Formats: sequence, structure tokens, C-alpha cells
Amino acid sequence: MALSLAFSPCPNDTFVFHALVHGLVPDAPPVEVTYADVDVTNTAAERGAFDLVKVSYAALPWLLDDYELLPCGGALGRGCGPLVLTRGDRDDLSGATVAVPGERTTAYLLFRLWSARRPPARIEVVPFHEIMPGVAAGRYDAGLVIHEARFTYPRHGLTALVDLGEWWEGDTGLPIPLGAILARKGAVDPVEATGWVRASVRRAWADPAATRGYVLEHAQEMEPAVVDQHIGLYVNEFTDRLGEAGYGAVNALLGRAARAGLTPPVPPLAEPARA
Repeated sequence: MALSLAFSPCPNDTFVFHALVHGLVPDAPPVEVTYADVDVTNTAAERGAFDLVKVSYAALPWLLDDYELLPCGGALGRGCGPLVLTRGDRDDLSGATVAVPGERTTAYLLFRLWSARRPPARIEVVPFHEIMPGVAAGRYDAGLVIHEARFTYPRHGLTALVDLGEWWEGDTGLPIPLGAILARKGAVDPVEATGWVRASVRRAWADPAATRGYVLEHAQEMEPAVVDQHIGLYVNEFTDRLGEAGYGAVNALLGRAARAGLTPPVPPLAEPARA
């Protein structure tokens, strides 16, 4: 029986899951794939919609009753944080309308922690691909962006008001926890799933050319050079294994968010013994 698997069409996800999707991981079951923006998967996971799913770390407090965090496959790192973009005609967000990619995204949680003392006037949830054009056209005063926007925002005539990754790393010394892979309890053995996902990651690293056609097919007209930058930044040692630093970053984010009253509290997460 096929497992249901959901992740975004972004290059880092298609690179990571290429082998698993194409039946190239020994002993892994067939999978049925849904490609969806992380804001969609965050919401669908609350309904238990998928057996394996990529979500935002910020959504974990609402999901851990039904899902278990896998110690691999996600997006966590340094120098890869969300950006707050403007047209360059303002140096703060007082009275601003800010477009964000989802209410339970890690990007928005980091933004709320950063802007707690001087929050903007209004937040609008906007599909990711509409944020930069919307800011450039003046529909929003600022936009919160992720992923390949780090490499392309100057083309829209935009300026980075703040790099939330730099802020987080400077404040905590920890990497930025962005996207997590979850296994639904009772549907997937998390130890087996960890093995499948890690094997898929390592196969992609061993033969990146084999992933190329699949990655570009789903890259939403992204230029190959940007695709390469995207994968190089978001698929890293933490994708293979979260480790002590990775779990420390996740616990720091969720702990700080709970203390600020932004998310429900969760017990500290620890690396499984058989990670």
C-alpha cells in the first residue's frame, strides 16, 4: 500500500525526495505525492491528511500529538533565514501592511518574535509567489519572503530591511529551524521512515545529476543557477541529521515562542536513540 507524502515543489524538497518518490530507496514502500506550499501542508497535517509531510517547525505545537518529528530530511541551517523586504522607501514597519506566506510558518513566527516591540499595523497572508510583486507594486508596504527570494529580490527593485536569520543567529548562536519532516503516528514507523528519507538524501548527494530533470520540472520556471544556489543553501548537514545543534535550535524557537504566548508549549524534543 502506498504512503501519502506531501512536500513543496521547491528544489530542496524535490532534490531530497527524488529517490524516495521514484522507488530508488531499497525496502521503502511506494508513495503517492502531493506537491503543496508549506502553508497548505501545515493546515492539512492538522487533519492528519498525510503519512509523511513537510511542515514548518512553527506548526509543531499543533501537530505533535498526531505526528513524530523525524531527525532528517528537513530544512535547517545558517545564512538561510527569511527576509523582510521593502521598496527601500522606509526603514521601519510603523503603520505598515506586511504580506506573509502563512500564519504558522517559521518565517512568520520569527517575524513576530523580532517585531514584538514594534509590530506592524496589519498582516495579510499572501501566496508566496505574489509577495515580491505585490510589494514592488505598492499593494503591501513590506513582505516576508523565504527560499529563492533570497537570490532574486533585487530584480524586483526591493531592499532587505532585515535578515531574520542573521537576527536569530546573532541573538541565539543557533541555526535557523525552517521546515520539518513528520511521520504520522500509527501509519508510519518513524525509525523506518528516517531510514528511507536519509537514504533518499544521500542518494541525491551521491548522484545529483539524476535528480536534475525532476527538480527543474517542479522549479516553477526558476533559473538553473538559482536552483543550484537554493539546493546548496537548504540541503546541508542538518538535512542528513539534526543532531544536538538542530534539536537545540528547534527547542529554542518553540520555547521562546511559548514564553511569548505565540504558540502552545511543547515538551523539549530530543534526538531519538536510533537517529
